[in-house]
Amino acid sequence: MNARTRRLTTAQALVRFLSAQYTERDGVRRRLIAGTWGIFGHGNVAGVGQALVEAGEDVMPFHQGRNEQSMVHAAVGYARQLNRLSAQAVTTSIGPGATNLVTGAALATINRLPVLLLPGDYFASHAPDPLLQQLEHPVEADVSVNDTLRPVSRYFDRITRPEALIPSALQAMRVLADPAETGAVTLALPQDVQAEAYDWPEEFFAERVWYVRRPAPDPVELAAAVEAIRSAGRPLIVAGGGVHHSEAEEALKALVEATGIPVASTQAGKGSLRHDHPADLGGIGHTGTAVSDDLARTADLVIGVGTRYTDFTTASGTLFQNPEVRFLNLNITGFDAHKLAARTLVCDAKSGLEKLREALSGHRVGQEYEAEYRSGKDRWDEVVEAAYRADDENAVPTQTQVLGALDAAVGDDDVVINAAGSLPGDLHKLWRSRSPRQYHLEYGYSCMGYEIPAGIGVQQAAPGTPVWALVGDGTYLMMPTEIVTAVQEGLPVNIVLIQNHGYASIGGLSQETGGERFGTAYRFRAADGTFTGAPLPVDLAANAASLGMDVRRAKTVRELREALAAARASDRPTCVYVETDPAPTAPPAEAWWDVPVAETASREAAVEARERYDRQVAGRRRHL
Repeated sequence: MNARTRRLTTAQALVRFLSAQYTERDGVRRRLIAGTWGIFGHGNVAGVGQALVEAGEDVMPFHQGRNEQSMVHAAVGYARQLNRLSAQAVTTSIGPGATNLVTGAALATINRLPVLLLPGDYFASHAPDPLLQQLEHPVEADVSVNDTLRPVSRYFDRITRPEALIPSALQAMRVLADPAETGAVTLALPQDVQAEAYDWPEEFFAERVWYVRRPAPDPVELAAAVEAIRSAGRPLIVAGGGVHHSEAEEALKALVEATGIPVASTQAGKGSLRHDHPADLGGIGHTGTAVSDDLARTADLVIGVGTRYTDFTTASGTLFQNPEVRFLNLNITGFDAHKLAARTLVCDAKSGLEKLREALSGHRVGQEYEAEYRSGKDRWDEVVEAAYRADDENAVPTQTQVLGALDAAVGDDDVVINAAGSLPGDLHKLWRSRSPRQYHLEYGYSCMGYEIPAGIGVQQAAPGTPVWALVGDGTYLMMPTEIVTAVQEGLPVNIVLIQNHGYASIGGLSQETGGERFGTAYRFRAADGTFTGAPLPVDLAANAASLGMDVRRAKTVRELREALAAARASDRPTCVYVETDPAPTAPPAEAWWDVPVAETASREAAVEARERYDRQVAGRRRHL
């Protein structure tokens, strides 16, 4: 090694490079790659594994995982908690370890959250082909299982020579740090190249700061947006996840208080305003509140801020029914800003909202409109109170009463995590968010198994913050393995495990769409072959205890309240296990969701479901 180069393996160089990368926004600097999750096999143990040992914990902290997919979920939870300004890497072997990354990568990219994936790959030399776990393709020798990561990655490269790492690593950091492009980034690392030495230029290891920009709105777009808002009689803001990623909550609050424009939130945007702010109307869309959806149907201007407008938000194109409705979308990506044929403000959410407030000085919506939505908000608050209320403290709790008990137990800065099942709908309608980071719903991919590992990632990002992973039995059985990691690392993640003996959400959807709850219950087979027998004798609380958690069983509302309080006070990973009363207590959906129903069928349930479907789908609009 001379003064201008350093001889290292490719893996050693990559680890050293990653340790010197930083982001900076608003004068705050963070490590871009703050740590690496890993499970080792023959595809990475002698390369990246050795490099991590060589570097040491001070250079690159290491986190031991139990499942490759859940390691990505943990990294995503970490990045979301820190507003995408810091991320983690995940290293795996080749073969099943690599393909287990695909679901997590899709989740990260769909939700626009950064994670760096470092799967092992075949030998670039092809000398020992076919090696263990290698996919052989008869006409494309450069294909490996890692190519499954291409469509779910925002950037992908296979590093087939040591020196190829330099431009690729720089591109990877650019994408991870770019709020308009970020998502999963994959650098596939052939085993032989990981261990190959090279004379690396010292400049490659110099500290680099990736400035996370806040682009301002174009003056022409801003003027058109201001004109549209001033001329609207019933404007409605739809707050999406971009409000949180940009840390634009105070800018949104200032705009709302100056203009009186109400705010409804997507799953990702909930908490953009505190629940008790007079202009906060709660969730919108299929799982939204009555007041949000009523206003959405009559709005003449919908102002989307940092939202992707998924089908849940738009009620599959049936929600915004005013014949004169128009859209104005403020988004850092042009791709999302142009949805629904909208006027666009392609800019950072915080920057754009601040400019709008300045340009709208003196403008305010009509008093009657304000009185209307505030009255609707008051009525919905009564619905929430009724759903949370438990008149008999000694009764088995319903699912909404579980949420009510948790609402009473948490502090303003606690984080509540969920992703799939019937809980997202109940939470979106009912949860009373008290701080920007409290409501952590992964509903871009709605991935069962996300909650527990994401809780670990959030706990790493915010030490000392009480974290609650809410899971049903179906989700728990998908991926409980990272409980062991929480125990190993002493991370006091709390799990609220709700036992309802099957896929409750899909069971209800199956019934609504003519599927008759087929295959959705966790029960023994009955004489006719269907899963309608007695509930399975599965003790998930015992399972959680066997993995090292403290477990508190709650059979009544009173016991549930006591268990939640004890869990919050504990400094160990704790599971609160509760079997719920299956009687539905959540308010019904206030808007439709399109799940196609069989066009022809002989069973009465499906025939009736199709009749309902045809009536609903007739209300869909194309906003052009």
